Amino acid sequence: MRRRALIAVTTGLAAASLAGAAPAGAADPATGRLLVSYDRGPAGAHSAAVHAGIARAGARVAGPVLPRIGLVTVRPRPGMSARRTAERLRRQPGVARVEVEHRARLRYVANDPALVQAEPTPGTPPGVTVEWWAAREDLLAAWDITRGSGAKVAVIDTGIDAEHPEFAGRIAGVTDLDADPAHGPATVDEVGHGTHVASLACAIGDNGVGIVGSGFGCSLLVFKSDLSDSSIAKAIVDAVDQGADAINMSFGTDGTTPAATPVVQAVDYAYRHDVTMVAAAADEPVQEQGDPANILQPTGTGANHTLGKGLSVTAAEATDARAPYAGFGTQISIAAYGSFATQGPGPAGILGAFPGNPTSLDAGEPGVRQPCACRTVFNGDARYARIQGTSMATPMVAGVAALMHHLNPDLSAADVIRLLKDTARRPVGTSWTPELGWGILDGGAAVQAARRLDRRPPVSRVSARRGLRAGTVTLQLSGSDRAPTGCKPSGIARYELWRTVAGGRGQRVRTTRETRVHVALRRGVRYGFYVRAVDRAGNREAAPSRPDVRVRLKA
Repeated sequence: MRRRALIAVTTGLAAASLAGAAPAGAADPATGRLLVSYDRGPAGAHSAAVHAGIARAGARVAGPVLPRIGLVTVRPRPGMSARRTAERLRRQPGVARVEVEHRARLRYVANDPALVQAEPTPGTPPGVTVEWWAAREDLLAAWDITRGSGAKVAVIDTGIDAEHPEFAGRIAGVTDLDADPAHGPATVDEVGHGTHVASLACAIGDNGVGIVGSGFGCSLLVFKSDLSDSSIAKAIVDAVDQGADAINMSFGTDGTTPAATPVVQAVDYAYRHDVTMVAAAADEPVQEQGDPANILQPTGTGANHTLGKGLSVTAAEATDARAPYAGFGTQISIAAYGSFATQGPGPAGILGAFPGNPTSLDAGEPGVRQPCACRTVFNGDARYARIQGTSMATPMVAGVAALMHHLNPDLSAADVIRLLKDTARRPVGTSWTPELGWGILDGGAAVQAARRLDRRPPVSRVSARRGLRAGTVTLQLSGSDRAPTGCKPSGIARYELWRTVAGGRGQRVRTTRETRVHVALRRGVRYGFYVRAVDRAGNREAAPSRPDVRVRLKA
């Protein structure tokens, strides 16, 4: 089966850099104050009755009072919790809303030159930076939520220049699956394609060097492959076993023969283990994307955001239209930027890292491909190149997918895939199109959606108050809804109270929002009680192995 790296190289000019910047991570800090909004109109917030109500609630004015918008800023008195104070304030006449006050943070600005330096190519519109795609894909907002430390992207490609400063300390593993003895180890890239692709996913952010990948602080699992079926299948399986959050595959076939069974089975293995796979669509304006793209998003499934085992990525240009060289049709999942403009002024490709050694892209192949003329000097370093193609768009998506899964490891691969599709940027009122799939990658919206999607069931317990009243037991229900660090739990919606009789099977006896319930008992019968909490996202706690409480009312 003939395989080819899906790249389109154009004559490259020397380049400069891009703009944007921002990372952070933890939730916005609380100030310890409460914002009390009144519905009485401008005068209400200054009235004596309002201040008396604040005092009754156990609070004191401790910040701005803005009568024109009905705001009074208060702080709980010593010994009073913010939650209890807020509850009491909400019961005061005229109070419309009570909120915890938070403090914003300055936007983090990474110091990678490509984020801020103006693009020097003649004819480029003013304000365009070298790494213009980072801001356009809203990666700056994604990095404000998480910077990807600990996330892993597996790149199955032509190896990597491990000595490149963009990868210092970020290579988590290397595997050589290239059977050609003339080729060097996985830490050497004779082609140049693998180094460029890997940098667009995981080039180190905030190191003062070159560019930053979409995954900012992610680590790389490098698989140097000869693109044979067995090599690809092994790379996918090994990437899963080595803890990859996402797998990037910027290569493909022409789709004229069916995908090899081991490759399909490897894809199934990764999907079952909730690793998000991302593959490049064709670098030709065709509707057959070839495998692995057509395995991840089979023909006819693109328009259904719930179908597919991964993402088939086509390339967009800075105009937000599909690049004229890129694949389209019902196998397309999503788009990301693969070039600035194929025709007209502007940079000749996407700037990325390139090996220090001579490459076959530099040299070209007689009768097959002209020398790419894509190597460029950036800030005095010749280890960069401008290349365009779906191969470049794909790792941008893979890096964001890794950020999402590492931030919220409760997400399945199906969750990550769906969120990337649902949050992609597209014209208002439109959905999927054969040109760009579900739209152009919006990293900030995707990571925010991952942060808010609660897939973790709550935990709860039931306890019995001491002593049994005549024929009745009082049960205390308690629980908590937790989320991975940096994510937001939805909160407990209700409790299900379950009862066993004489050690038998549990039966649900009540669904309630109350935390204290009274249950009637029959004398001489042995009861067990346990509780299962359900959160607002619909996650339901599993039944415990045994009841939390056992009680028996003496005969």
